[in-house]
Amino acid sequence: MTTIAFNKITKRYKGTDAPAVDEVTFEVPEGSTCMLVGTSGSGKTTLLRMVNRLIEPTSGEILLNGKNVLQENPIELRRRIGYVIQQVGLFPHMTIAENIRITADIAGGWNKQKLNQRVDELLELVGLTPAEYRNRFPRQLSGGQQQRVGLARALATDPAILLMDEPFGALDAITRARMQDELLRIQRDVHKTILFVSHDIEEAFKLGDQVVVMSQGKLVQMGTPVELLARPANEFVGQLVGADNILRQLQYLPIDGTLDNRPETVSSAHWGDVPTISNQATLFEALLKLLETNASALAAEDPQNQERTGYVTLPDINQAISQLRKDEASRTESRI
Repeated sequence: MTTIAFNKITKRYKGTDAPAVDEVTFEVPEGSTCMLVGTSGSGKTTLLRMVNRLIEPTSGEILLNGKNVLQENPIELRRRIGYVIQQVGLFPHMTIAENIRITADIAGGWNKQKLNQRVDELLELVGLTPAEYRNRFPRQLSGGQQQRVGLARALATDPAILLMDEPFGALDAITRARMQDELLRIQRDVHKTILFVSHDIEEAFKLGDQVVVMSQGKLVQMGTPVELLARPANEFVGQLVGADNILRQLQYLPIDGTLDNRPETVSSAHWGDVPTISNQATLFEALLKLLETNASALAAEDPQNQERTGYVTLPDINQAISQLRKDEASRTESRI
C-alpha cells in the first residue's frame, strides 16, 4: 500500500503567464480512489503525470510513502506505477497475453510459468476468460475489451499505485458503465491507491472515495461526493457537481441524517414488520423502496451486525428535500 502526497506542487511552462498547476497540496490515502475533476485546462492531467514524472514539476514535492519521486530513477519509478490511458496503446502485432506480460517482462524476475499464470489471473480479474482471449490479437477485441486488457497490463507487476487518465472516455455509455462497475469490483479485491482523471462528474462520484476539484491550476475543493454536494466551496464547484440538482443530491446523500428512533407513522406493534434497508443507503434508494413496498416506513440496519439504527419515512425524505431547497436558496442569495 502506498500514499500519494502533493506538497505545494507547481508546474510552469515557458512562455505562459499562469502556472498549469499552482501550489497544489493534498494527500491520497493508501488503498483509496481519488478522482481529479475540473474544466479543460484546469491542470488535472498535468498533476497526474507528474506522479510518474512523465512531466517534471517546477517546484514542490510529490511523496510516495514519504519518498520524493524526484529523488528516484524515473524509469524505475514508472515500473512501480500502473498507468492506464484513454488510448489503450496495445501492441497490434502481439497477442493479448503478450501485451499483458510485457511490463512484467521488462521489470524482470518472472519465469515463463509464473508469467503465464499471472496473465491468466489478470484476465480473470478483468472479466475475460483466459482460454478465449489470451491468444487473440487487439484487432479482434471490442473497445471495452481492449480497455480491460489495458487495465490488466497496468496491474501485471502488482503496483501499489494506479494512475488513470480518462481511461473510459472513448467508450460508449453502456460499456463505460460496465467498465466502471468492473473497476469498483477489482478495487474491492486489490485495494490499490488510485489517482483517476475524469471530466464526468457522475463517474467521479461513482468511483471516488474523495474528489478533488481543480480550476485554473488550483485546488478549489476536496471532499467526498456528499461533502461537495452538501457544502460546495463556491459557485464554480456548485455548478460543476450539480449542487442545485435535487435528484443528484438524493442519489448520493445518505439516509442517516433523516433517521427517527420511532416514527409516529408506525405503531409500536408493527416496528418489527416494516421492510429493512441498509443504514448506508441513499435517500433516493430509500424513496424507491418506500414506493415499491408501499410501506409507511423502512427500518435502517447496520449491514455488519444487522442491528437497527432507526427508521425512515416519506415525510422524513420530504423534509430532507425541503432543507436541500432552502440550502440552495441561501446559496443563491449569497451570490447575488
